[in-house]
Amino acid sequence: MSARDFNGVPPLRVERLSLSESLALSSEGRPPFGALGYGTPDHLSWMPTVNARVLSNAGAMADVWHASEHIESGTSGAVRWRCDGHWMLGAIDLDEAHEGAGLTDLAHRAYRDLFQSLAQTGCTQVLRIWNYLPRINADGGGLERYRQFNLGRQQAFVEAGQAAFEGAPAACALGIHQGALCIRFLAGRVAPLPVENPRQVSAYHYPPTYGPRSPTFSRAALAEIGGGDVALFISGTASIVGHETVHLGDVRAQTEETLRNLAAVIAAANQCGSASFAVDTIDAVVYVRHDTDTPIVREVIERKLGAHSHTLRHAVYLEADICRQDLLVEIEAHAVAGGSLDTPQKV
Repeated sequence: MSARDFNGVPPLRVERLSLSESLALSSEGRPPFGALGYGTPDHLSWMPTVNARVLSNAGAMADVWHASEHIESGTSGAVRWRCDGHWMLGAIDLDEAHEGAGLTDLAHRAYRDLFQSLAQTGCTQVLRIWNYLPRINADGGGLERYRQFNLGRQQAFVEAGQAAFEGAPAACALGIHQGALCIRFLAGRVAPLPVENPRQVSAYHYPPTYGPRSPTFSRAALAEIGGGDVALFISGTASIVGHETVHLGDVRAQTEETLRNLAAVIAAANQCGSASFAVDTIDAVVYVRHDTDTPIVREVIERKLGAHSHTLRHAVYLEADICRQDLLVEIEAHAVAGGSLDTPQKV
């Protein structure tokens, strides 16, 4: 398959780079299509950052995305976006104090604007969403803030006619210690193929004990991104079996269970086409609730995947609260491999 055989669409590429490498790309002329930064400066319009402390020894990093050179930028409500006509990266930052709204209303507004921006650019299919909430586990007046967020998010999905249950996009939701509600997303013109984990209950089928509205995401998603490649987007993955947290208070065991879940969802993804992925070759972001647990988490990954594995060498570690108070670690990731999908994607 040539670089433009995917319905004439220029391929989408991603690489994980240090901050200096990322800035060097921008200094060569026009900045890249876009990036998601970890510990990076917050003034770069093409690289919205995650407002969480970097725990990695390598310091600030970025996932830099490349598309065609014909990039337009714009806004749609609270959304700042960059688009080449085929692929789109968007960012939302809404501060509760400044907006004078609660988290449910803010999440509803953010996702309403998100869906409006998709219509505005023509990139109507969400491939991946990253959510960062201040004080995610705190009480929001009788309801945990993460559950408040889920109320507003799912309502916006339903109102927009977007898949809020089966077919929901891959996503993660982490707690940051300060700042605004931050949402980053990647979209295109062809719907991704959702993937579920056979070891876990789908998040959108969680029982009501987890809140009045279930979380809106699939465990992973696959998307053909041109150039004969398939991207795998793995949602935030943690120590959950069925729908219950396991290994309470044991970060070592939780990390091991998380890796088992990653392997399970990757195995499920590998049944969907000719692209092949492995848990030791992903670009992971590892969220650790307590920074002092980072050496333990890294040691488990090294022991299970190998000291020279791509996953270990390229992982970014961030201090963040997980969506459940009893979870100590979460891992989300992406990977790209040559191949195609068996199941046709919806246009």
